[in-house]
Amino acid sequence: MDIFGVLSLIGGLAIFLYGMDLLGEGLTGASGGKLEKILEKLTSSPVKAVLLGAGVTAVIQSSSATTVMVVGFVNSGIMKLSQAVGVIMGANIGTTITSWILSLTGIESSNIFISLLKPTSFSPVLAAVGIVFLMFLKKDSLKNPGKIMIGFALLMYGMDAMSSSVAPLAEVPQFASILTAFSNPVLGMLAGMLFTAIIQSSSASVGILQALCSTGILSYATALPIIMGQNIGTCVTALLSSIGATKNGKRAAIIHLYFNVIGTVTFMIVFYALNAVIHFSFLNLTAQEFGIAVIHTAFNIITTAYLLPLRKVLEKLAYATIKLDDDEKRIMDSRSGNEFALLDDRFLEAPSLAVEHCKQVINKMADISRESLFISMSLISGYDEEQALRVGELETMADKYEDALGTYIMKISTKNLKKEDSEMLNVMLHCIGDFERISDHACNLCDSARELQQKNMQFSPKAETELDILSSAVREAVDISFDAFKSNNKNEADKVEPLEELIDTLSVELKARHIRRLREGKCTIELGFAHSDILNNLERVADHCSNIAVDVIQSDQLEFDAHEYLDRIKNKDNQQFARDYKAYKEKYRLPETRSFQ
Repeated sequence: MDIFGVLSLIGGLAIFLYGMDLLGEGLTGASGGKLEKILEKLTSSPVKAVLLGAGVTAVIQSSSATTVMVVGFVNSGIMKLSQAVGVIMGANIGTTITSWILSLTGIESSNIFISLLKPTSFSPVLAAVGIVFLMFLKKDSLKNPGKIMIGFALLMYGMDAMSSSVAPLAEVPQFASILTAFSNPVLGMLAGMLFTAIIQSSSASVGILQALCSTGILSYATALPIIMGQNIGTCVTALLSSIGATKNGKRAAIIHLYFNVIGTVTFMIVFYALNAVIHFSFLNLTAQEFGIAVIHTAFNIITTAYLLPLRKVLEKLAYATIKLDDDEKRIMDSRSGNEFALLDDRFLEAPSLAVEHCKQVINKMADISRESLFISMSLISGYDEEQALRVGELETMADKYEDALGTYIMKISTKNLKKEDSEMLNVMLHCIGDFERISDHACNLCDSARELQQKNMQFSPKAETELDILSSAVREAVDISFDAFKSNNKNEADKVEPLEELIDTLSVELKARHIRRLREGKCTIELGFAHSDILNNLERVADHCSNIAVDVIQSDQLEFDAHEYLDRIKNKDNQQFARDYKAYKEKYRLPETRSFQ
């Protein structure tokens, strides 16, 4: 092989790997991230786990990616280690789909209809159609089929380029000697393991082995141990991803390694023991692309079949390797852990899943803000130091959530996102600030309540009644806006602005009434300051509720002017706004001032 042959081989490998990546990206995009979400909600049935692991891997075209996701799920605590075992086994089966696709390149026939089944015959057409989809269609849902077609065409072109470049090696005696050496089971296994560990893809490694079939000097005796080693080499990716993971996350990666090592070693011992007695004649035959796919698939199905019943043994081996310490036992017993475990960088490779996890964590943050606000509002009429301390704790938690979520959202934004995921990410980025500010206002209300208690000050019955009415309106605004955010319900979000408008009106009226009481000497100036602070904080909370509602409403609009929207809906000709405002005004009607003389 001359320098041009080497360059052709390297170029073919590059195109092959890019084609496989593009094909996987298109298939993943077409699935809409649903497969990863299904994988997350895995049932405890081991057979279902295997099937699901195989299905997900067949779509995303990478057992390493599936296993890395599983490590992330286990690391975050949303998947048990016992559930992970079946998925890992299934991933090994699912990854064989690539070898079956590549086996089509070996079709040879003078029959025109059979020849059309050979990918090199129709790949140019797929590439042409795919590029039209990718360049001229705007919808992501239509771009994904384009990626699939182009990815498939590149995969086949890369395979053909590699096959053509290595074909002259059939005339090189030294190369034939190397392949003969690899027929030694141990050497062949080590070669397959090392090469796959370097390129971190068993699918690509098997594809290159299939390309070598074009030389005509690769026998099944050489190919079989190399395939065995490739299954061990692919474990490197998951092991690397487990660095920095929890002990359980590391155990998931260790199970992947043990499954492949034990499966490979036992398979080879049994196979070569039988070969010593039976003498499998096919080992001396020249390897074909189809035969490589059969061996790759048969090996993974057989090892899964006999190791699945022994999954508990694999778990015990993982626990024996990475022992359970006292701190981990305490965490497991209390069922508590890192509240930000869902924001795991491993999930960034499945952006739709990462966005979904962000939403789950933000929902927890919203609950924290709501709890802190409602506690602080109750403290105004009856102060309790223990509850006040709880408000401070919740506010600190909200700050941590804002920092963690903001950082993770920035990481997700660098990924290739679907339109709806990008829109949701934008909404979440805006809303985490509002949720955090609401918890700040809760602390301010708590401080006002503490001041009233420490200075032994108390509002008049009239002022207390008015504040209760305003507080009830704010509570409803919080409930509606927070629930609308959680469910992404635009109809519910539309109800917030009329209520926020009423809260502003009530706040102005309450300030005017309190000033009147000050003039009449029925209230002190110091109490007036506390009253004003409470009103301002409640009004600010309502403003943040309005921001959240507006973000929900504009989530699917590329161009949206919030000020223009607010001006439009508050227009006197907006009958729905007027009806809602009137209903809220009736519901939160202030007592007539005369009745409180």
